[in-house]
Amino acid sequence: MTSRDLTGRSVLVAGAGVTGRSVAVALKGMGATVTVTDANAERLAELADTGAELVPGLTEPPAGIDLVVTSPGWRPSSPLLVAAAAAGVEVIGEVELAWRIAQRLPKPPVWLAVTGTNGKTTTVGMLESILRAHGANAVACGNVGLPVIDAVLAGHEVLAVELSSFQLHWQSSLRVHAGVVLNLAEDHLDWHGSLEHYAHAKGAVYAGAKFVVRNTGDDWSTRLAAEHDGTHVGFRLDTPRIGELGVVEDLLIDRAFVGDPANNAVELATLADVRPAGPHNVANALAAAALARAYGVSTDAVRAGLRAFVPGAHRAVPVAESAGIAYVNDSKATNPHAASGSLRSFPSVVWIAGGQLKGASVDDLVSEVAGRLRGVVLLGVDAEVISGSLARHAPDVRVERVAPGDDEPMIAAVRAARAMARSGDVVLLAPAAASLDMYRSYAHRGDAFAEAVHRLIQEDDGDTGAS
Repeated sequence: MTSRDLTGRSVLVAGAGVTGRSVAVALKGMGATVTVTDANAERLAELADTGAELVPGLTEPPAGIDLVVTSPGWRPSSPLLVAAAAAGVEVIGEVELAWRIAQRLPKPPVWLAVTGTNGKTTTVGMLESILRAHGANAVACGNVGLPVIDAVLAGHEVLAVELSSFQLHWQSSLRVHAGVVLNLAEDHLDWHGSLEHYAHAKGAVYAGAKFVVRNTGDDWSTRLAAEHDGTHVGFRLDTPRIGELGVVEDLLIDRAFVGDPANNAVELATLADVRPAGPHNVANALAAAALARAYGVSTDAVRAGLRAFVPGAHRAVPVAESAGIAYVNDSKATNPHAASGSLRSFPSVVWIAGGQLKGASVDDLVSEVAGRLRGVVLLGVDAEVISGSLARHAPDVRVERVAPGDDEPMIAAVRAARAMARSGDVVLLAPAAASLDMYRSYAHRGDAFAEAVHRLIQEDDGDTGAS
């Protein structure tokens, strides 16, 4: 279904959030008759200016609907989507709609796509920065915030597209120029039902891709890439083989996009050019460089783009340092795999963790980082699960629990962590879990951590007579 096909057609948009608004506006602009539904009547009312018909709480499509475009978070088991499929009405997501529309443009944008459990937003941010350093009319879009359909209709030359497993589930014809699965670990199992289904959704980014970029250090990335044709490009954190990007001493090296990879290698950047620091972000930088090089970006642009990149908030951000103790906010580490990358970046850590694990196991994480832990402070609904894992795999590590009734749990957590820490340690918020049991979002949680750190440091300064 293209922009021409949409004229006069009846389309139901499921979900009135950011994506739903963009889809409704785009469809109206293409001459479609648009209905939007959402269980939240208040949020639905905010779309009154789109000209769409607003109907709260639909559980089946109205008569005459030709297409349903769902917001990514809606589960396949949602009654409305089940009823639409049973009635023979096609259900697609916003990414699929954007792709179909893009293919009918006089000059479709080039799609460079990033998915994986962790590092997606950092990687597309790096990729956008590299592309812009090259002089391309590029934008980061998708799960990073800007709906893909808005980016397509804005006329950008190349898109750095972050794709969640939800978005990939609701597409069928996406064929990107270059795609990568950064890594894969247990996450969103409550949505997908199993790790295999989650992985299958992620692996769809490789379907029909001209360049299939894989993380050689991640089993799932390698397995999923092997199921697809295209030019395969690997990246690794050690010396690259032919057809790969990697690291030699302190240099990021390309042995894939060179004239004679058997005999040639080119320098892309240095480890010092990568921010935030840490092995997981070096891997993100290599993935971004591989996608950019697949587009034809110069080595100079890779270096300039990485240097210009500004990391997003709540991603391993230094908050403060006091009495030789550093405080780092990685609230975006919302699953064990993400927390592992953060914890492995520091030799001695007091770890603040806890929240909603969403069915994920923390045993491997705790076992892997036990030797780095000075102490652990736990809060949130699944604190007991993490506590049990620590008892099994790090029994000598001191553990404190923040009581559920604390009025200001993050202040209590930071105070407990500070009491455990010694000079040279890092107090690290890397929860390994989602935040909605206690906070509006991971950003709200990260802000609470930063505020608690600053407040306690000010109290310490007051105790010592500092002004």
